Amino acid sequence: MREAKLRQILKLFEESDMEELEVEHSFWRGTRLRLSRRRGVEAVAVPPALAAAPVPAPILAASSTAPEPKEQVVDDGLHQVLSPMVGTFYRAASPESEDFVSEGKSVKPGQTLCIIEAMKIMNEIPADQAGQLVEVLVENGQPVEYNQPLFKIRPA
Repeated sequence: MREAKLRQILKLFEESDMEELEVEHSFWRGTRLRLSRRRGVEAVAVPPALAAAPVPAPILAASSTAPEPKEQVVDDGLHQVLSPMVGTFYRAASPESEDFVSEGKSVKPGQTLCIIEAMKIMNEIPADQAGQLVEVLVENGQPVEYNQPLFKIRPA
């Protein structure tokens, strides 16, 4: 695109009230121009009540109270096995198989506790501590988040 043509397009855009302009010409990726303007965002005035009431205070309060549940877990003497990834939780290798572990049974370090499927890949989640499995915190087939507690183990 020639400079004169580009200047003409820019002048038309500035003088008009267009929000977006997109020109796309391709002879193997030649001439791509995209202009965008958000006048509405600049013109919107935020009321002082909304501007003065940001949400960081509750977030800070929540983050300052976040360590307390971890301390409660330590007070219980139970170790939590956390999910190392986002995915789908499975207690067994297949629907017909027995669960890897069940409540009340003892577990050894490295023993498979469950499988988390992420992007069609089955990831075995091992026990990181020996002890007795007290509670399974997730239902079979349920989606799990990163660092979500999966199991509670009473250390041996």
